[in-house]
Amino acid sequence: MTDQTVALRPAKAEPGPWARELKRFFWRLGRRKATIVGGIVVVLFLVLAILAPLLSPYDPIAGNWAAVRKAPSAAHWLGTDELGRDMLARIIWGARASLSAGCISVGLALVLGVPMGLAAGYVGGWTEALLMRLTDAMLAIPFLILAIALATFLGPSLTNAMMAIGISATPVFVRLTRGQVIAAKVEDYVEAARALGNPPLRIAVRHILPNVLPPILVQATLTIAAAIIAEASLSFLGLGQQPPQPSWGSMLNVAKGFLNQAPWMALSPGAAIFVVVLAFNMLGDGLRDALDPRD
Repeated sequence: MTDQTVALRPAKAEPGPWARELKRFFWRLGRRKATIVGGIVVVLFLVLAILAPLLSPYDPIAGNWAAVRKAPSAAHWLGTDELGRDMLARIIWGARASLSAGCISVGLALVLGVPMGLAAGYVGGWTEALLMRLTDAMLAIPFLILAIALATFLGPSLTNAMMAIGISATPVFVRLTRGQVIAAKVEDYVEAARALGNPPLRIAVRHILPNVLPPILVQATLTIAAAIIAEASLSFLGLGQQPPQPSWGSMLNVAKGFLNQAPWMALSPGAAIFVVVLAFNMLGDGLRDALDPRD
């Protein structure tokens, strides 16, 4: 009777390969404390940016002439600026500009760069030569210099700054995707898909692209940090977010004239840029280690 009961008991379902890989990925990611801290900081700043209207204690563009350049206090935790605007409110709303610029510009770079790198690596021939010579020409110009030149040509605004940063970051993804595709297209699973009669476009999109995404996603995370610095630099130069809308870079531009009288005006936006960029770099390094197949 006992044997029959055991025989009738349903077998425990084994997790699929994707579930096992996902579990292994999170296990490896959880071993790195710095990555966890970086991810938590990134999530906190994303929440600040999304919920800025609810979390901001004051209107970020409303001045108060009775509170001009007031030091940090219970009423204004981070002090006020040259127009009496609350610095904490402007930091919270400035997170929207900086994180939007980082994420949207890198998204644009992915949309432009990954298909170009996929075409260059898989098709080869004159397509690869044309795309890679264009990429080499763009890489010959330093990233920030190219972003400044494009932003100047497009005109000062946050939207144009994001476009300039996205275009400037595109060559990195073109070259990375091309290298990964060249290595992947000679693998056995690609040869098997080709032998079964799959068209080239299906092979590139369904078989090669999913297998080259991990290093691209890691590079995207690290590039967001560079894009945030680029947006702050453009706003500092007056080419990004325009006053009176807050941006960490434009806040630093104003604060440089009040370093002796009100140093807190420079400390808070500078610290925000430092913490967010460091968090994205820590998260990117952790993702790179967790997705490394050799580990």
